Amino acid sequence: MKQFKFFLSLVFTVAIFYGLNTKFGSIPPVGKFLNPYTGVWQNEKSTDGFQGIENLQGLSQPVKVHYDQALIPHVFAQNDEDLYRAQGYITAQHRLWQLEFQTHASAGRLSEVVGSAALDFDRGQRRKGMVFGAENALKEMQKLPELVKNLEAYRDGVNSYIETLSPADYPLEYKLLDYKPEPWTLKKTALLLMYMTDMLAGGDSDLEYTNFLKKHGQERFDLLFPDFFDIDDPVIPSERDWADFGEVEVPDVPEGELPKDYVSGLLPKPHPDNGSNNWAVGPGKSYSGNPILANDPHLGLNLPSIWYAMQLATPEKNTFGVTLPGAAGIVIGFNNDISWGVTNATRDVKDWYKITFEDESRNRYRHRDAWTNTDKKIEEIIVRGGETYYDTVVYTHHGPVTYDASFSGNDELIGYAMKWAGHLGGNNQQTLLELNKAKNYDEYKSALKHFVAPAQNFIFSSREGDIALWVQGKFPNKWEGQGKFLLDGNNPDHDWNGFIPQEHNAHVKNPDRGFVSSANQHPTDASYPYYVFNDGYEAYRNRVINDFFRSKEKFDVQDFKDLHNNNYNLKAAELLPHMIANIDITQLNPEEEMLLGEVSGWDFYNDIDKNGATIWERWWIRIRNMVWDELAEEDLDMPYPFAYQTIYLLKNAPGDKFMDIMETEKVETASDLFLLSFKEAAKDIKNWKENNQGYNWGDYKSTFVGHLLQALPAISRFDLPIGGNSGIVNATSRNHGPSWRMIVEMSDPPRALGIYPGGQSGNPGSKYYDNFVDTWASGEYLELLFMQDDSNTSGIMFSQTLTPKQ
Repeated sequence: MKQFKFFLSLVFTVAIFYGLNTKFGSIPPVGKFLNPYTGVWQNEKSTDGFQGIENLQGLSQPVKVHYDQALIPHVFAQNDEDLYRAQGYITAQHRLWQLEFQTHASAGRLSEVVGSAALDFDRGQRRKGMVFGAENALKEMQKLPELVKNLEAYRDGVNSYIETLSPADYPLEYKLLDYKPEPWTLKKTALLLMYMTDMLAGGDSDLEYTNFLKKHGQERFDLLFPDFFDIDDPVIPSERDWADFGEVEVPDVPEGELPKDYVSGLLPKPHPDNGSNNWAVGPGKSYSGNPILANDPHLGLNLPSIWYAMQLATPEKNTFGVTLPGAAGIVIGFNNDISWGVTNATRDVKDWYKITFEDESRNRYRHRDAWTNTDKKIEEIIVRGGETYYDTVVYTHHGPVTYDASFSGNDELIGYAMKWAGHLGGNNQQTLLELNKAKNYDEYKSALKHFVAPAQNFIFSSREGDIALWVQGKFPNKWEGQGKFLLDGNNPDHDWNGFIPQEHNAHVKNPDRGFVSSANQHPTDASYPYYVFNDGYEAYRNRVINDFFRSKEKFDVQDFKDLHNNNYNLKAAELLPHMIANIDITQLNPEEEMLLGEVSGWDFYNDIDKNGATIWERWWIRIRNMVWDELAEEDLDMPYPFAYQTIYLLKNAPGDKFMDIMETEKVETASDLFLLSFKEAAKDIKNWKENNQGYNWGDYKSTFVGHLLQALPAISRFDLPIGGNSGIVNATSRNHGPSWRMIVEMSDPPRALGIYPGGQSGNPGSKYYDNFVDTWASGEYLELLFMQDDSNTSGIMFSQTLTPKQ
């Protein structure tokens, strides 16, 4: 990128930083930032061309690295330690700032970098027990000496690169924020994995559900938040017979009442659309007889991208896919024998307990009708430009007391403790490394047993012709209703008293229907013998995907590409005709009639040129808010009912009391809301048109991929022409969506396509910073170069040899 894209707006960017003191705290010295020898100007020099021979401390043998035309490194080492040392070194070369910044966020250390504006965020991270969970995971990792060697090699590779840097070489973001990189550690790898655990399994609604229950009662709750939808098409096909589980023990529902406290001021939740699609067809449904697998995890759209693509090979394995900068191995990908991917399983693995303290010292709490000692951790939060903040976090046997009198609480003797699978200390890193070298179903299955949280739907295909899917995590074996609401921290029957056996996690291999898939929907139907409740399962994408694979006998790679990019809006298709049929058109003005006619002719596809998609979106938002105006008016944190149940109510209970608008004297019905909400949507469209040429879906949605710091518009990408939306298979909303699309056919060798919305380099001065974005937005892919050895360099741009440092 000539003269950096952001140089054209450098003054503007610096002004933004001055204007955002409330968000970013201390501003770096401008003179230091603009120093021609060590400042931002040095970052114009692209450092993509790492080629020739470099010495790397700790290598036992040379490592060959070939960079293809997309700047994807293909790493060939003679052993695992050298491989992961090289991976750490190469990742740091291209993604150092991102690699470190995410672990600062995970550990609650952003105040050290950006000042007091991040203090509440950091306190929340500490009170969620993020470091506690990382330390427990690290203990599990350290039980496996071979794993420790590999992680230490990765660590040393990162640090070897850091040691080569002078201040002039620091990535741009260090200069903008005026700080420097610190040494990488194994604990940082554990923190990175906790960051992902929190992103994917940090959401829950127990306290919001408790607020709703106390306000509106059990009957209303059960109607609006059912355990199963009437249209469930679960991850594990309903034909699955659980007889192979044998005798199953599920706890009885205990006697006694649940606490019904009102709780407010809750911590922010992860993005509600964090999820994914994956699917695979077996030989019988494949055009070639080879299994084909696809995956597209839905996450925030950021620069640098969350993913970094690599090929990692030794004489014992050859693996390709995307990595998480900071963790060893491939996360989603394939080798010569298998391919795998993941979607979020959306299981309830976080519960809340009401804690009663003996006195204001909080040294003891009530459990089993006796006073039990607490543990306390004094969290030292360094605040840049301010005084260090000390926060005392109390720990019970459940976990950390997140909310108390000093943090969103109002009673010195009451707190609310979190029990979370993320604190249990799994070994997700081991799962990834075992998958990298797995050769068949049994080795895939064995690799999963280390994986505790976040719960994931691990999809699988193999060259042997198998396809499979496991819903994997460490799941508490709950009594019916346990964890849906706030639990009694004194009552031992409310504790987690055991886990679902690993072999009883829901799974399927080679189903008769010839395909497996998941899209964050319910994992099973009601016949699954263990308790699983609906904590927000997806209701639309999964049905479109499964119906697609039921629609014909054979599928090819183009079919998979078409499905990735499918913009069909099933939610609109199921409600919009009913809305149109039940709106009083005599009350519409000519402009509103025109809009109604336009949306009536819409084909339910959220393509970029469709005006109907925009009209629908505004109408849906308006009517949803009108239906649930009672919840928006509450001072408490209240959950909005699931979209599917909102639509069910509008169609089947038009006179329900929730249809009444609180601020009017009239008692409204669904038909009234259809009219009123459409008029408001029409105003929205009119207001939009005053500042924009049109209102087609692409312009209105205006998808962007923003820099992680968000205050750097000049190095972000805006107004991307891509369709889809939340709840659609192409789940691209404004700043969220498919973060990596991959399709793998298990031929010999495998053939694969992949793309993500970013680029391999984290340096905004590089042409490889965002060069994938336009390809991704257009629905196209890169043909992934899967080298079978390091001698055939066709398609290679340049090569590098890492040699042992003498």
